[in-house]
Amino acid sequence: MRTLFLLFFIFLPELVFANGLLDSDMDGVPDRDEIEVYETNPNSGDTDGDGYSDWLELNTGYSPLEARPVKLAESDFDQDGLVDSLELKFKTKIKNKDSDGDGYDDGQEVYGGFDPLQNSGAKLQKRIDISLYSQKLFYFLGGVMMYDYPVSSGLFDTTPRGKFSIQNKHPKAWSSYGLWMPYWMAITPDGRYGIHELPIWPSGYREGEDHLGAPASHGCVRVGTEAAEKIYNLTEVGTEVNIY
Repeated sequence: MRTLFLLFFIFLPELVFANGLLDSDMDGVPDRDEIEVYETNPNSGDTDGDGYSDWLELNTGYSPLEARPVKLAESDFDQDGLVDSLELKFKTKIKNKDSDGDGYDDGQEVYGGFDPLQNSGAKLQKRIDISLYSQKLFYFLGGVMMYDYPVSSGLFDTTPRGKFSIQNKHPKAWSSYGLWMPYWMAITPDGRYGIHELPIWPSGYREGEDHLGAPASHGCVRVGTEAAEKIYNLTEVGTEVNIY
């Protein structure tokens, strides 16, 4: 198959295009995107020299800048605290720690809730969406979906739908059902419903992660252990929550 691919391109004109745009190295990624977006070499179809084209690596989720096999979601090429997959979503520079030149690394700004492309100190809006159909939580910053995690909503459709906001937070709240709810974030003023980590019974037993992805709670939204802490730390009181 590879031989046929090379023979096909022998008969192409000197200037090759991808999606109507100039593609000098014929790797399927336009020169403009190689320079402005992915920061790969527009004159080399395999920027990192690992034997796989830039197009193939990008379209299978791998970094075209790392010779070792590393996913974009795990690679942080410029060591700024923001993985390359999120750099692409936020349109920051993969090879520049400080895209807006304000003295703060892109990762510092994003995880602090600031716009990494504006040196004015502008904050980005945070939002949490929860799909009861797919049993997933989606965390957004400035319209960019940063994370999605499986959840467990209420049995018998007891989780309310609608637009809410984070009312209060507590690292380890006590439930009237007689169990602990780590990383609690209330979404209703009466505190009856909220988002929290998998609950812990007084005996120390924790509800298993095998419940995630299906309704299992009394009405709250349960999140896995690492995910709950991350969302808790990123979310402020007043953050919008949409449940549908």
